[in-house]
Amino acid sequence: MKRIFMFLGLGLSLITAGCESHKEKAEHETKFKVTSPLVKDTTLTETFVSQIHSVSHIELRAQEKGYLQKIFVDEGQHVKKGQLLFQIMPNLYEAELKKAQAEVNFANIEYKNTASLASRNVVAKTEEAMAKAKLEKAKAEAALANVHLQFTEIRAPFDGIIDRFHVRLGSLLEEGELLTNLSDNSKMWVYYNVPEAQYLDYKNQEKTGAKAKVKLQLANSQIFPHTGVVETIEGDFNNETGNIAFRATFPNPDGLLRHGETGNILMTIPLKNAMLIPQKTTYEVLEKKYVYVIDKDGKVKSREITVAAELPHIYVVQKGLQPDDKILLEGLRQVRENEKIHSEFVAPEKVMSQLELYAE
Repeated sequence: MKRIFMFLGLGLSLITAGCESHKEKAEHETKFKVTSPLVKDTTLTETFVSQIHSVSHIELRAQEKGYLQKIFVDEGQHVKKGQLLFQIMPNLYEAELKKAQAEVNFANIEYKNTASLASRNVVAKTEEAMAKAKLEKAKAEAALANVHLQFTEIRAPFDGIIDRFHVRLGSLLEEGELLTNLSDNSKMWVYYNVPEAQYLDYKNQEKTGAKAKVKLQLANSQIFPHTGVVETIEGDFNNETGNIAFRATFPNPDGLLRHGETGNILMTIPLKNAMLIPQKTTYEVLEKKYVYVIDKDGKVKSREITVAAELPHIYVVQKGLQPDDKILLEGLRQVRENEKIHSEFVAPEKVMSQLELYAE
């Protein structure tokens, strides 16, 4: 009998030990990791669709009527200021200039004769004055004829790149007809529209005296190697969109950027004392975001938050949380409202270091 009781006691001890071990294991398995918001200065990169323009992009037009006699450049060619680009047939204007110069010679002879007679009181001084006026008129007409002749030569007003031709050799040109466009791409103006909130943030930053610097993402998703500077802001907001146009200037030493390109402006906005939480700590109900807050009794409470901005894997919280709140980090689907849980606190710095955090 003693041996039987010994075995029973040993069995009960083993069962009790097994139950306690299982209970400890269950408690260990139901511990949930919690953390707190991380408050720190960071930056937010906003993306804006942009249009790229040359600092100077002008139309070259014929200033006189006539046949296009010569084309000295090609489409896409780099040209220098003053370089001859097009020649309109000058024959008519050369003839007009010669005629005008002949009129000047005739009027000059007439004036000298009249002046000689007036000096001997043969004719009145008024006749001398009229002869002089006739000479000045002839000179003015000759100068005008010379200007018309010069207009038959179309020269580059600045260094730039020739665009597509709109006429061909031998074309009969009308006065004012478009020949081509000329672009100065040494610097580029990049325009983009900014919402009112970002505009106000920018103006606050501008009070420090430093101009905002921006990056340009090209159509192939590559970042343009040179940094741009925000130089001007349009005068009025667009009432329909609530946006205002910014203009950033980018150097273009390699000529990569061309007039009419598109891209995205990457504008860095500083955030002071931003409250950061991992995106994985949130869940959505009817497009509203919530987190689970663990109260002082260890109970789970859902709380709505407002997100001010989004970073990779991180939300910037505008309201709904305090820095000392403890929020559920993992196991959001395994808990219920008002459920008491066992938790293990993880420092927010450690949590953030394990995320792909791009904020500084």
